[in-house]
Amino acid sequence: MACIGRLLSAFNHLLMHTLSFLRAALMLSVMTALLACQPESIQPSRTIEFKVPANFPPPVYDLSRNPVTPEGFELGRRLFYDGLLSRDGSISCGFCHQQSSAFTQHGHDISHGIDDKLTLRNALPIQNLAWEKEFFRDGGVFHLDLFAVEPIQNPNEMDENLPNVLEKLRRHAEYPRLFTAAFGSPDITTDRFLKALSQFQLMCISADSKYDKYVRNEGATLTDTEKAGLALFRQKCASCHSGELFTDHSYRNNGLPVGNPEDTGRHRITLNDADQYKFRVPSLRNVEITRPYMHDGRFRTLEDVLHFYATGVVDSPTLDTLLKNNSGGQPGISLTLVEQQQIIAFLKTLTDRDFLNRKELSEFR
Repeated sequence: MACIGRLLSAFNHLLMHTLSFLRAALMLSVMTALLACQPESIQPSRTIEFKVPANFPPPVYDLSRNPVTPEGFELGRRLFYDGLLSRDGSISCGFCHQQSSAFTQHGHDISHGIDDKLTLRNALPIQNLAWEKEFFRDGGVFHLDLFAVEPIQNPNEMDENLPNVLEKLRRHAEYPRLFTAAFGSPDITTDRFLKALSQFQLMCISADSKYDKYVRNEGATLTDTEKAGLALFRQKCASCHSGELFTDHSYRNNGLPVGNPEDTGRHRITLNDADQYKFRVPSLRNVEITRPYMHDGRFRTLEDVLHFYATGVVDSPTLDTLLKNNSGGQPGISLTLVEQQQIIAFLKTLTDRDFLNRKELSEFR
């Protein structure tokens, strides 16, 4: 019986890996095909200026292939907040990405989708996506224009498919007119649909926090505690949360005790054992209000997060080397309680109140 049990366990493990591989291969095939299908050349009559903040690097998204127009942005905004994209009309993109929480789903450890089903992870913020090359916590999507495909077709999120979505849009009283205004004709195609959603998300730029105004010499000052926190952050946190985007865009195992053993993070995409339990390093912009924290939302406060890095990091074969040994010989980051509070004071300077309340990004205007 023990032998049979081991065989069944091995079979289930193999089956899980095979299904993960097939799913990843299918998504890659679909996404590559969609990305290759470029629409007819449409010269927009006017565009919205995409202003790169002075302290930001150049964006990686190619705006020449999808210039943001007032009409395209408005169409994308309408689509982002429309439950029509889901099977029963109950779930919009904005349901899990709420502006007041920097476009995250506040109050849930992991996001809730259609029929109140639980998704796999805590939703990442929608912010500064023009500077991202990969999306989701495992990097399973490689282009912003394809970002919406996964949640729309995920049975625990929106549980719909793209052909049905497009057909519903074609039958809608207003969308043919909105697509005409944005793209020059009423044709509602996958490419146009996804590019309109991108136009809205491209303009979700968060770059006007107290910290930004401080580094750009725009009249903001930091308190002594915030300055001390900034110095500590640069010393102990910026290896991963680097640059003005506060992420190096990598995937790392940060030593969390395993919660859901089925969610192996980046490994689900690459099937490389060296990627087990590695997750995307998130941006820390607006981190004060994007709680709960970590891929599974296990921590409710920033105090919990800093305490974990100081005392709770668990060693494992794929633990990031930067966390292997702190000054006390234990995995994690050596931080006193005072240092933790100073870092938290600095992190709160990354809150961008203008972004959280910008009228043109809201559902109701």
